[in-house]
Amino acid sequence: MLHRIQTSFVTGWLAGLLVAAVSAGFASRASAQGLENEAGPLPTLEITPGNVRAFRAAVPQFAEVGPPVGADRVAALRTEIERGLEFSSVVLPLSREAFLGPQMSAPLAQATLDCETWKQSGADAVVQGEVKRAEARLRADIRVWDVARCKEQKKGFVVGDRDDLAKLGRMIADQIVEALTGTRGVSATELAFISDRTGTRELFVMTADGRNQRPATRVNSLKMFPEWLPDGSAILYIAYSKGQPGLFLTSRSPLVKPGPILQSLFTGRPVYRGRFDPTGQELAVVSSVDGAAELFLVKRQGSQPRRLTQHPSIDITPSWSPDGRQLAFVSDRSGSPQLYIMNRDGSNLQRLTFTGSYNAAPIWSPDGRWIAYETRVRGQFDIWLIDPSGQINFPVIQHPKSDEGPTWSPDGRKLAFSSSRRGRYDIYVADWNGENVLRVTEGAGSNIQPAWGPQPR
Repeated sequence: MLHRIQTSFVTGWLAGLLVAAVSAGFASRASAQGLENEAGPLPTLEITPGNVRAFRAAVPQFAEVGPPVGADRVAALRTEIERGLEFSSVVLPLSREAFLGPQMSAPLAQATLDCETWKQSGADAVVQGEVKRAEARLRADIRVWDVARCKEQKKGFVVGDRDDLAKLGRMIADQIVEALTGTRGVSATELAFISDRTGTRELFVMTADGRNQRPATRVNSLKMFPEWLPDGSAILYIAYSKGQPGLFLTSRSPLVKPGPILQSLFTGRPVYRGRFDPTGQELAVVSSVDGAAELFLVKRQGSQPRRLTQHPSIDITPSWSPDGRQLAFVSDRSGSPQLYIMNRDGSNLQRLTFTGSYNAAPIWSPDGRWIAYETRVRGQFDIWLIDPSGQINFPVIQHPKSDEGPTWSPDGRKLAFSSSRRGRYDIYVADWNGENVLRVTEGAGSNIQPAWGPQPR
């Protein structure tokens, strides 16, 4: 078995998880000040399939304060804020045509709010703001009003690059979402993914809505399975060195050294996957031992790995619970690939899925309530959710073409996944209930294995 893994990446179901990414056709798979809470959160949103309750927020154009910022910049910032809200699916921008209140915000020192007028406009909230230069950057001060109670909900400011209005607008939009729902939005977050658009399979990064797509690696070797460090300072991925897969880091911080990691711990043995625990101090690693792929717990500093599974079957694809106490993973010990769950020390191992003949790619939701995974249905893959007790299990993303490799947004409201619904694989984003599907990659090449990054710090 070990020989087959090293030379041909095996056949059968494990090939569907590993060979899919390596086959020749590649066919499968700004800084911010926190807003101050003054009136408490608005009522919690209850989101169920087919029944989404979204707030409507009016965003008048921000006022310029101090040295001129530029009318074009201010207008563009407004558009970017609205675009960021649209991406959230839970706080949508009120159409400008519906405004009965002013299209322009006054400087905040003089700003007032006619709540009745905005109620008649259909606004649940109004965002007032002003923008000014902050040396080479821009600072936007904002106030979010609860129209129904006619109270200032939250206030704060965001600072960003004056030439990156898209990022500044997304940061503002995410804070507006937080003001109205209690959980920060994710339009300013990023997705890592694997693409062969350059002719080789490289690691790429883009904003959550698909903009600013750029390569994070440029070495002519196969890359697979990107995973973010919890603090976003680096991306862990699998790459091939001398014909064998191992763990590598691409760094976004001077505190993290890029390049191969843990090589001395797995000398002469392939490593197929790695995932940092929520603290970023330990990893769940998949490597071959005694002819089978097994799971190990490894210190980030490189201490002796602790073996978590010991079975002649294949155990792969670990996913941490948000509290770091449990791992979900895939095993064929029952005769077909199914989801299992165990404690972080390997104890209390239990089978999770009992329906479907091929279940894979588990990923725990940020609140710990759900595990998203892919399951084969009529020869294609759909994305389902199951709760950690295994009692509730249902489909959320279904299509005649395959939808694979789910990953959760940091707020738990969205899933990204790869899909062949256009004939080749692209990355899509959807609400966790399967609604508001958005394709975020396009153009040449196949794009697979998305990994959603954390909130920017």
